[in-house]
Amino acid sequence: MSKKLHIKTYGCQMNVYDSERMADILAPLGYAAGDGPEDADMVILNTCHIREKAAEKVFSELGRLRKMKEARQQQGADMIIAVAGCVAQAEGAEIMRRAPYVDIVFGPQAYYRLPEMVARASRGAGRTLDTDFPTRSKFDFLPDEVAAPHEQRSSAFLTVQEGCDKFCAFCVVPYTRGAEYSRPAADILAEARRLTASGVREITLLGQNVNAYHGEGPDGRDWSLARLIRELAELPGLVRLRYTTSHPLEMSRDLIRAHADVPALMPYLHLPVQSGSDRILEAMNRRHKRDDYFRIVDLLREARPDIALSGDFIVGFPGEDDRDFADTMDLVRRVNYAQAYSFKFSPRPGTPAAAIAFAEVEERVKAERLAALQALLGEQQRAFNEACLGREMAVLLERRGRKPAQAVGRSPYMQAVHVDGAEERIGSVVMVRIVAVQPNSLSGRLLAEGTADAA
Repeated sequence: MSKKLHIKTYGCQMNVYDSERMADILAPLGYAAGDGPEDADMVILNTCHIREKAAEKVFSELGRLRKMKEARQQQGADMIIAVAGCVAQAEGAEIMRRAPYVDIVFGPQAYYRLPEMVARASRGAGRTLDTDFPTRSKFDFLPDEVAAPHEQRSSAFLTVQEGCDKFCAFCVVPYTRGAEYSRPAADILAEARRLTASGVREITLLGQNVNAYHGEGPDGRDWSLARLIRELAELPGLVRLRYTTSHPLEMSRDLIRAHADVPALMPYLHLPVQSGSDRILEAMNRRHKRDDYFRIVDLLREARPDIALSGDFIVGFPGEDDRDFADTMDLVRRVNYAQAYSFKFSPRPGTPAAAIAFAEVEERVKAERLAALQALLGEQQRAFNEACLGREMAVLLERRGRKPAQAVGRSPYMQAVHVDGAEERIGSVVMVRIVAVQPNSLSGRLLAEGTADAA
């Protein structure tokens, strides 16, 4: 008998990938995706610890789930509640203490053990807390067949690297995801083949420091991300490649060269810098200076003149003064981003930055700086989108739009593009002319020549 599963995913693309793998692991136990949590036999919250008040948002959601679980129990049914991901890893014991109705708590490295955790919960054998870091990678335990998507789609995520050894002062990733680990290249290539065989045309390679990838190749030597990209680009049916998230320290010459040499590698790169001030970069333990970042940007644009950049910024890091913030604004103006994410600093328990309370920036100042930065970034994004008006672009159509016969896809620069009369072309890369620019998307008209599968 089929049981209903609901997974709510927070945060990054790696959590999206992990959630899909969890669903595949649970499928042999009879779990299939349901419409929502209300009538689910099992609910998993796959959490992220990056955003402000992440843990409290999880506890708020758990409070709602508790009422649903109690309602099901009154009807003679039950609901297994599980918390996964980085909040579970960092605060698992606290979740167990504050939410006794939660059955399972497990970290990002432990989900391959889900079948035994569920079996324990189902037979009433007690609650499970599993936040250990295994001596072997979780990928070694995942069956090959779970790599294929469980529904037809044209793009997919593929985790190639996990964990981080950089220890930026503000970041919890080294403590929640563990040390850097790169999957063997043969495993990645095999998973990519299964994805393309199912109809996937675009793959985004994922990692906390994806450009630090150094997995063992079939030849017994370590492969760089650039080598992996070149091999993946040769797979039949795969027409687009992306990778995220990158660290400036790992932006090697061969990877930059791949942007010039590999047509399948899209001209869009997310390259976080966090601050434009050398003093704050040092305090953040980023281990690069602003001029290093400028040099990388120049090399990327020399290799691929049409490349568009995205970034991450933190304002109000402890000790940041007006001059530091002015340096950040100057960096943004000089780089000119197509898109970027920006946040006020908020301390994460256990990180070095959480202990710098004496240098904390006032909340009012943080808010003012964030507003100014977001205004500049928004202006740059609008200008980039408006410059696309009238251009011909290759768009990978991914899903139906809201209008009849409309399809929605992604441009090479990750913009959402709505195309009327293109529903039958979903799953294809087509040529369109951009005819309108909306605040968060573009509109395109399908060109007569149609398919552009090499783009």
